[in-house]
Amino acid sequence: MNILNFSHPLTEQQINQISACLGSRPTQILDVKTHFNADTPFAEQTQELFTKLGVSSDSLQQDIWLVVPPALNYIAAIVLAYLHGRMGHFPSIIRLKPVNEQFVTTYELAEIMNLEEVRQTARSER
Repeated sequence: MNILNFSHPLTEQQINQISACLGSRPTQILDVKTHFNADTPFAEQTQELFTKLGVSSDSLQQDIWLVVPPALNYIAAIVLAYLHGRMGHFPSIIRLKPVNEQFVTTYELAEIMNLEEVRQTARSER
């Protein structure tokens, strides 16, 4: 299992929560910087991002990949569309939620969502 992380680096506590949920620890976690230029088309920047990332289509199609989406909704949408094109299906995504502590807000695992399952369920509701 691999994680493509388009958000803040995961903490050891978050990785442990993900591992406990899935029953195994991730083999690799790729932290992907997703600072896009608002004046340049996002589709071009997404393609450049994945070219630099260097993950092959074979790996995306054959290996297990979980995705921590970017926080900005436009980038998240185009990254998921791009991944669908490269993978042949929607990936499962990791959702983190804030935990308010006394002086600082931290984040913990909220859920792992299988987007392909969501898609299939929606198709059956026609």
